Amino acid sequence: MAKPQKKYVCQACGSATSKWAGQCADCGEWNTLVEDAGAVVTAFSARHNLQGGGRPILLSGLDSEIALPERMATGIAELDRALGGGFVESSATLIGGDPGIGKSTLLLQAAAKLALAGKSVAYVSGEEAADQVRLRARRLGLGNAPVQLAAATSVRDILTTFGGAAAPDLLVIDSIQTMHSDLIEGAAGTVSQVRASAGELIRFAKERGTAVVLVGHVTKDGSLAGPRVMEHMVDTVLAFEGERSHQYRILRAIKNRFGGTDEIGVFSMETQGLSEIANPSSLFLTSRDESVTGTVVFPALEGTRPVLVEVQALIVRLASGATPRRAVVGWDSGRLAMILAVLEARCGLSFSTCEVYLNIAGGYRVQDPAADLAVAAALVSALSERAVPVDSVGFGEIALSGEIRPVAHANLRLKEAAKLGFASALLPSAQAAEPGTMKLAGFKNLGAFVDHMLARG
Repeated sequence: MAKPQKKYVCQACGSATSKWAGQCADCGEWNTLVEDAGAVVTAFSARHNLQGGGRPILLSGLDSEIALPERMATGIAELDRALGGGFVESSATLIGGDPGIGKSTLLLQAAAKLALAGKSVAYVSGEEAADQVRLRARRLGLGNAPVQLAAATSVRDILTTFGGAAAPDLLVIDSIQTMHSDLIEGAAGTVSQVRASAGELIRFAKERGTAVVLVGHVTKDGSLAGPRVMEHMVDTVLAFEGERSHQYRILRAIKNRFGGTDEIGVFSMETQGLSEIANPSSLFLTSRDESVTGTVVFPALEGTRPVLVEVQALIVRLASGATPRRAVVGWDSGRLAMILAVLEARCGLSFSTCEVYLNIAGGYRVQDPAADLAVAAALVSALSERAVPVDSVGFGEIALSGEIRPVAHANLRLKEAAKLGFASALLPSAQAAEPGTMKLAGFKNLGAFVDHMLARG
């Protein structure tokens, strides 16, 4: 039975005592102690009172002069760009992606480069035998790298191995869904096992100064499998994206406590593994010798890196009464519906009897709102069968009022376009006065832009 905790409080001075007395020992008043029923004390709360029995923790001021954690540059520039400069000691990084996208290949290449640079690196695989990892490393030309390999799934065995000796600088766990902790009941890969295993490995990283990299599976919709709490536990979350039918791969930072989340790394899958793409625009631009209707080049921006992609539109006129179709690949379908509505309401163009197809060439996915003007240009070009000049780019955000708004980093976009040989640009009028070597055509609203495209007036 729970036993109530009694105390007697003086009504004059407020002092409390565990026993009743006629006179208050603090203020000397008589008959002022009144019983006050406190919290109910149970056997569980008596044993689990967290206000005592622990050890004091060391506090340091925000302005304290302490050494900041060092970064380990992997030597792979695209990976270091996504990480913000390299792996940070005592950090936990989670990388996810579709099966066969190249997660293990990328991490094996990074581990080999760090090991050849003199770092202590361990690679623990729960999905492959050590000989299989060694065979893959030889195929990639990394067979001479001094990476320590192991095939294990028990977290206790892994921490016992690295806890007794000198901890490695980098520990790769491939993958976290195969790890098993004997402190939790359940099969490997369950929510409780993934959470417990990740928690133990992250605590090891913080205590021993090791940079731990966890490989995570993804679900059918592309999100990381397992509990979402695992993404909150780690310091960095990387997503390895790309279609298996396409050659390129994009490494995108979703969360990064030590850098920005707007940088990407671009790779190309080849027979010798993943190679870096220093100029990603070469992957997403098709070679055109003459102008083609419905195509416009858009300078997208990923972090501080501009990437030129080609926006392609196709308009198919239907017979009267047929239901038109809208299909989008690589862009937001809701955004396309908005652009079509603005073109009809503000510019008098009718797409109600036409099928509309929009595609971003190369399988690239565009999320930049500055693509509105390039999409509108492609749609108007396809509808009117008037081609946009082959040496022209376009960017700008379109409002529901038809206004073309300026976008961020216009100079960076124009500089990249000029470097690749483009001579003119379609952009908001507020940014058309910026200096540069390109010929700039600025527009205040979408109506003026459509008049320019259709050569009206």
